[in-house]
Amino acid sequence: MRFLTGQAPATDLTYGDVFLVPSRSEVTSRFDVDLSSADGTGTTVPLVVANMTAVAGRRMAETVARRGGIAIIPQDVPTDVVADVVADVKSKDPVIETPVVVGPHDTVHTALTLIGKRAHGAAVVVDGGKPLGVVTEADCTDVDRFTQVHQVMTAHPLALDATLLDGARAGLEAAFDQLFSARLKVAPVTRDGELVGVLTRKGALRSSVYTPALDASGRLRVGAAVGINGDVAAKTKELLAAGVDVLVVDTAHGHQVKMLQALDAVRSVAPDVPVVAGNVVTADGVRDLVAAGADIVKVGVGPGAMCTTRMMTAVGRPQFSAVLECAAAARELGKHVWADGGVRHPRDVALALAAGASQVMIGSWFAGTYESPGDLHDDGTGRLYKESFGMASARAVAARTVGGSPFDRARKGLYEEGISSGRMFLDLQRPGVEDLLDEITSGLRSSCTYAGATDLGQFAERAVVGIQSAAGYEEGRPLPVSW
Repeated sequence: MRFLTGQAPATDLTYGDVFLVPSRSEVTSRFDVDLSSADGTGTTVPLVVANMTAVAGRRMAETVARRGGIAIIPQDVPTDVVADVVADVKSKDPVIETPVVVGPHDTVHTALTLIGKRAHGAAVVVDGGKPLGVVTEADCTDVDRFTQVHQVMTAHPLALDATLLDGARAGLEAAFDQLFSARLKVAPVTRDGELVGVLTRKGALRSSVYTPALDASGRLRVGAAVGINGDVAAKTKELLAAGVDVLVVDTAHGHQVKMLQALDAVRSVAPDVPVVAGNVVTADGVRDLVAAGADIVKVGVGPGAMCTTRMMTAVGRPQFSAVLECAAAARELGKHVWADGGVRHPRDVALALAAGASQVMIGSWFAGTYESPGDLHDDGTGRLYKESFGMASARAVAARTVGGSPFDRARKGLYEEGISSGRMFLDLQRPGVEDLLDEITSGLRSSCTYAGATDLGQFAERAVVGIQSAAGYEEGRPLPVSW
């Protein structure tokens, strides 16, 4: 990457301070751009779901891995639960989506509660493993909540044969054509008459565009975080035994002795998986963490939507400059960085990668989706939301210290650097995480074509970045209504 003026500015920059300049390009299609990361994590899109309790769970991990990214299960989750989540994610099909299942005598209320867990907007009514019908939110409109679903379902639904999807694009196209001809958005998928999942029209299209992030055994990838306190080596062994593909050694202030000791403990058990550590915002921090054993360093202090660190402590650094400096230091050592936090739009993801990050971690942006943990709530006006909170907030600290004495927990609860409860509203146009992945990767692919890059390595080399005023940034924003 180079600056348009030929030299770096004297002040640090945020994503909003900069823009990408188009260059001569021979890339004719966005689909010609390879978004795979070269950092050893096996992702085919450079997006990581942050290890936040309100964001990264089994539904999120499965869905994002199916589209090429990876989710990091938070360190607060007990290792036996992590093992269960990892096993569940790795049991899922890379193409066929996990269904929402109800029995014929379940109530409409039960169906509506479960339908909100997935983005495909339907539940399959099953008896003895065989699909009897499909019930959607529309079927449940203006219906008594204690009505049994067999009374409102669409019986004898079109069922797609799973063997059709065992092949490549031809099978996906054939499945899409069946759904299109039947004017259906979703249908059960069966194998020998037994339900194995569902497929949506968009799902068929996405599986022809995205390549899932798979391990050596062809299973979906998933990562997990470990903190710097307690028996780090023992927890690392348990996570490795569970089958995690990426380990993230995580603390808010990554450039400290306890982090270096934790990294040494992780490396002492000789994991054969990439080890990520952070967070830092300086080249010195990168060098120290790499020397201690990190393959990838997480960059970012204070840019997250749920984080109050900068306002509480004045500590942090504008994210674009932090990523730029840290990526350069990591590159000299043959290592990589993840840009953690501060992205609000697809442009920000592109800028982080142009600055040299191998991947971008996203938290709150994904919190308001069907796939994030937690239940949907109504704000009283019909708008749906999920609750999110920062991992240094009083709420997260309380969860993290649940095994401590009441006195110690109360002492630690006096200090917080994050929002304990924020409403993340579902975007009606993009209510699922896959919708957001489409938006982000579409913008990123276009950014690469503007730079004349066919992969992320070329993009980081060819990107030209300019500096803009607040008015320049505002000029680039679309108008919600006509003037």
